Amino acid sequence: MLQRYALLQRISVMALKPHRLHNLADTTSLGVAKRPRTMATESSSSSMKDAFSQYADYLNNQNDKRERIVKASRDITMNSKKVIFQVHRMSKHNREEVLQKAEKDLAAVTDQFVARLVKELQGTDFWKLRRAYSPGIQEYVEAATFCKFCRTGTLLNLDEMNATLLPLSDPSLEPLQINVLDYLLGLADLTGELMRLAIGRISDGEVEFAENICKFVREIYRELTLVVPFMDDSNDMKTKMDTMLQSVMKIENACFSVHVRGSEYMPLLGSEDPTSFLLAVPSVDI
Repeated sequence: MLQRYALLQRISVMALKPHRLHNLADTTSLGVAKRPRTMATESSSSSMKDAFSQYADYLNNQNDKRERIVKASRDITMNSKKVIFQVHRMSKHNREEVLQKAEKDLAAVTDQFVARLVKELQGTDFWKLRRAYSPGIQEYVEAATFCKFCRTGTLLNLDEMNATLLPLSDPSLEPLQINVLDYLLGLADLTGELMRLAIGRISDGEVEFAENICKFVREIYRELTLVVPFMDDSNDMKTKMDTMLQSVMKIENACFSVHVRGSEYMPLLGSEDPTSFLLAVPSVDI
């Protein structure tokens, strides 16, 4: 009986020992596992906070830069329009005076407002902020090419325009260069101003000058019709092509009317003969 009792006691002890050892091992393993996990969580949380803070600062700086670029673009647009309006005041009597004033104003736009834009964009990816400054650059291209045509009757090309911007840039940084798309968009707007100039020159009797404008605008339209279909981002350009075609047709119709019915508008074309502007008949004193 005693032997049987001792055997049962020994079996119970042997059955209990693995459970105690297993529980002790589980407790130890949990304690060891919790400590590294807590430390890793704290370090990763701190690194995420630092990364988020840096990204927030980057976004704030980019927003501030964008606002400054938009302001510079608006100033370029406004002052370039003033240059264009100045050129439209030109006539055969004050041509040189008006062009000198317009070219001087254009140089001021370059030195003051375009230089500010160049300073903001240096060292950055120009395409990321292109939408912010593109309207001002297009207007600047329009004003510069307008002055060049009225002075020489030729087109100011993209390389010549970018050459004028190089002195404004820091040689150690990537300079701002006008891209082809903005140049072509500004060139499309130029045809509208040339149409207005041609109509004004016809009214002042400078029919030959208007005909030169007509040939020039027609050539621009013809060249762009060959280029635009192959452009990737050409939605704006396609819209302006329709407006450009209307400008070409208006200039052609005005020049054609002068040749066909020019005798009816002799006083309007600068004739010294005091005749009626309707049918070129002498005015009658009452």
